[in-house]
Order: sequence, then structure tokens, then C-alpha cells
Amino acid sequence: MAPNRRGSRGLTADPEELQPTATTDYGEAMASRQTLFRVFYAIGFTPWDGHPLSTALGELVEGADALPPGSALDVGCGTGDASIYLAQHGWHVTGVDFTAKAVDKARAKAKAAGAAVDFVHADVTHLRQGGIKGPFQLVVDNGCFHGMSDHDRDLYVEEISAVAAPDARLLLLAFKRSGGFGPPGVDQPEVERRFTPAWALLSAADEPRWTPQGGIAGRFAARFEGRRYLLERQR
Repeated sequence: MAPNRRGSRGLTADPEELQPTATTDYGEAMASRQTLFRVFYAIGFTPWDGHPLSTALGELVEGADALPPGSALDVGCGTGDASIYLAQHGWHVTGVDFTAKAVDKARAKAKAAGAAVDFVHADVTHLRQGGIKGPFQLVVDNGCFHGMSDHDRDLYVEEISAVAAPDARLLLLAFKRSGGFGPPGVDQPEVERRFTPAWALLSAADEPRWTPQGGIAGRFAARFEGRRYLLERQR
């Protein structure tokens, strides 16, 4: 689905002008959120792209206690940097994003890098409906969960839990809660509350390398602090 370029005409560099209006209908809310991200990609406002891969991901893949390569799911994969990195280190990767332009860019980047990744245009809150079944030994989230509504977060946990293998790891990268426009963020008590008992929190720490790109988008993202959570799927 191509971005609605006509709809993006006249937008300024201020991201607060792009915030969707509130609605009590869930279907309308989802459509509004998807439209918002299509507009972001159309105007090049993608602060979630262009930053270095997280320290936590590097540790899981290449560290002293690295996981053995297996099947990985990259939720909210954007243009595919984490997916490509995992594939280049022996993982069988499925990347999921609900923005078609992001998926198209991810496929082109993977092809250029010679990385085999299955990129799927689907919604993380309806993974199984999108044909994604698993089981996955690793799930990576580079800033997807922290931007969701309460309702979406419940669906996210349900879907992630359904496709994760027993003892799978979930690496959740998220901004801390902050006021004003932007991702709602998440804190550790909420992570533990929402994911228990299906998942157990193994560790939590600040993510020093989860830094934004330069330019307007980077200055916007620099207002937030990153945090990483590593969880394990319970049997």
C-alpha cells in the first residue's frame, strides 16, 4: 500500500501536528495509527531508524553468553536493520511491520546486503492472522511496544506469547515514560505486570547505544531515554 502523499502535503517539521485524533472505536484507532506511520515514512520523519544497534542485541548475538542461532522474530522491524544483522549471524529471521513502505525498504536493504530475511506486512497485534506462527527462539522489539495503547499492549503480549518457543528470549527496547507528545513509553513495573506469568524478567538496564540519528527526527528522539528488558518465555 503506497503512502498517501496527497495527505502529507503541507505538513510541517513539527511532529505534534501529526498526532492522530482520539477515537473510541478500536478499528478507527488502528487505521489512524497506520495512517500516521505512512505519513511519517512519506515525509522522512523516522527517528526510530538510523541509530546504532543496541548493546543488548549485540550481547545476545555475539557476546560471551550469546544464544545459539535459531528462529527470530523482529516485531515493528521498520526498515530492517536488526533483522539483517540477525540474518548475517546465522539466524532465520521474520521481520514484521504494518507500514508497507517500511517493509519495501527493508526488503531492498536485505537484498543489497545479501541477507535472507522474510519480511511480512502485518500487524504485531494479529501475528497469527497474518500467517506468522513460530515457534521463535528470539523475539526482538526495537521500540514497538512502547508506542502502543493499553489495548494494543494486551494483544501484543497475547500474540508474542503464542508464537514464542518455550524458554524463548524477548529483547524489549523502549523509551522510559515521559510527558508530552511522542511514544507513551513504559516502565519496569508495567513490563512485569503485563508479561507475567507468560514471561519472566531476566534483566533490565539503561540502553546507552540506543541513540537517535541526527537532524530534526534525531533531535525529537533525543528527548527520550532508552531502556532494555530481557525476558524469558515460561513453559
